[in-house]
Amino acid sequence: MEVEKMDENEWKYHGEGNQSLVVSHCQRCVVLRFLKSPPNQNKTSEEILHHLQNIVDFGKHVMKQFFGENYVHHGEIIQLPLDFVRQLCLKIQPERPESRCDKDMDTLSGYAMCLPNLTRLQPYRFVEHRPILCIEIKPKCGFIPFSSHVSQEIKHKVCRYCMHQHLKVANGKWKRPSKYCPLDLFSGNKQRMHFALKSLLQEAQNNLKIFKNGELIYGCKDDQDGVSDWNELACHLKPFFFPSNGLVNGPHCTRTIIKELIHVITMTLLSSTDACRAGDMKTVPVSQGRSYCEASAFNKELVRNGKHKLESSGLPRGCLLYKTLQAQMLDMLDIEGLYPLYSRVEQYLEEFPEERSTLQIDGPYNEAFYEKLLDLSTEDDGTVAFALTKVQQYRIAMTAKDCSIMIALSPCLQDECSEQRPVVLTSKSRFTFSVSVLDLDLKPYESIPHQYKLDGKIVNYYLKNVQAKDDPVMSSLFKENEDCTLVLHKV
Repeated sequence: MEVEKMDENEWKYHGEGNQSLVVSHCQRCVVLRFLKSPPNQNKTSEEILHHLQNIVDFGKHVMKQFFGENYVHHGEIIQLPLDFVRQLCLKIQPERPESRCDKDMDTLSGYAMCLPNLTRLQPYRFVEHRPILCIEIKPKCGFIPFSSHVSQEIKHKVCRYCMHQHLKVANGKWKRPSKYCPLDLFSGNKQRMHFALKSLLQEAQNNLKIFKNGELIYGCKDDQDGVSDWNELACHLKPFFFPSNGLVNGPHCTRTIIKELIHVITMTLLSSTDACRAGDMKTVPVSQGRSYCEASAFNKELVRNGKHKLESSGLPRGCLLYKTLQAQMLDMLDIEGLYPLYSRVEQYLEEFPEERSTLQIDGPYNEAFYEKLLDLSTEDDGTVAFALTKVQQYRIAMTAKDCSIMIALSPCLQDECSEQRPVVLTSKSRFTFSVSVLDLDLKPYESIPHQYKLDGKIVNYYLKNVQAKDDPVMSSLFKENEDCTLVLHKV
């Protein structure tokens, strides 16, 4: 990229999170990512560069080892003309959501990250331009805590996501709770996965977005409550799945197209297109944790129909969902078991603050940092070293629990398909595809106390406002499968 010839009119607002803002090029498949900071709290150029370098190094040396070479795009740091950055900031400011304007885009350092635009990323180069369909999924945590440190039995039965939904609705974050349960998506069972994806499409919240040629066509913009319009979505998707236009319009057509979309997403999520060093690193046997959530709408429907056995086929070891789950399961102690270890590290740093850099809490995120993560022992020997390893593993797990999976699809003809290109088939069309993982910034060390408090709020709200009002019959129906039964009615 020729930074000397940058023109702000060739770029547009793409989106932003708590820490950074992203703009995308109108023609090329690249984005620029700028850091943000509160007004009057600007960091120095050196601090900005160090922060960005940490992000790149973490993706390159740590997360790439967990997920694989083809799944992680760590990008590179570039320095841009300050005049271009200032003009760009002025251009995009009117497009920014009001809720995100509490922080300003960095316009003083000139540093930014240059990354591929995964919403427009061509899985493979074609002679002619082909439309790109991209589905972004934020799957969240795919397992129920198996730690003995858990103090509330409900955490062994209902997943964090399903419990958190009720607190978010109560706080006005969303109007309705979603029927999506991450354990259904991570089950590997196609019926459960289809139900999970359909639930995401019905109530996308900020867990699902669909882009066509880089433009958002379905899902919430920022944190606003979106309205699911499957008919409008079907109109966008119809040329992809039924290019011959032989399908009539109407509800049947819409349902058929949505069904095809869910099938394609499921098949790509179960595909194995990359190998990585951590692929064989199993943190804990999946069977050790419960494979379903009692609050799952799919599970409740089975119980109502007199079926008490949930099938969990298991994920193929090479697929991205499996790798994501393995990284998530580095949270072996749960926040309740982790917090005392965090306090141990904090006490040590109070006595020896100069040791913070030696402990690599703020980087560098290099090969040595990654190697320490592979110690999966859970026997506490009372040392700071043990506590630090568990804290760092927890940060990795939290990062994996909040990552996004990007599935890029491009139509291809039968004679274009080859063994080098992964292909997924539908009833009337075929696609080459690529799968990537996004949002892999390491979760801050300082956020651990917040996570501890939030966990307590989520559980306490669920126990007080949901469990107490739940169907008292539900618990007895689980006796056939569980050694211990949660009584859901008041005594």
